[in-house]
Amino acid sequence: MAQALRKSAEAFRTISEVAEILDIPAHVLRFWESRFVQITPIKRGGGRRYYRPEDIALLRGIQKMLYEDGLTIKGAQKVLKEKGVKYVAEQASTPSLKDVVDNLKSLRERIAGSI
Repeated sequence: MAQALRKSAEAFRTISEVAEILDIPAHVLRFWESRFVQITPIKRGGGRRYYRPEDIALLRGIQKMLYEDGLTIKGAQKVLKEKGVKYVAEQASTPSLKDVVDNLKSLRERIAGSI
């Protein structure tokens, strides 16, 4: 991820860089493109994909819906259709219930340890 970190936050990313950022294989990104019409990376000569920051935010939201929230592809498509790209992209920055519970448990343990 060293190369991805050196780029500006607004820089376009290749499919390899996005796969590394999201910790998923590149073929999964290509599969998601075939299932979610809202994913529209810029394609240059030779079919090379370049993802904008908003594409990456959407991919994070889809990843969260599928991997953390347990939705099926059909369920995630329904959310995208009903609530829109912006909603899904914003969900990626919302912590999951499990993360919130884990953080609260950790905080409780630290407080109990300091008493």
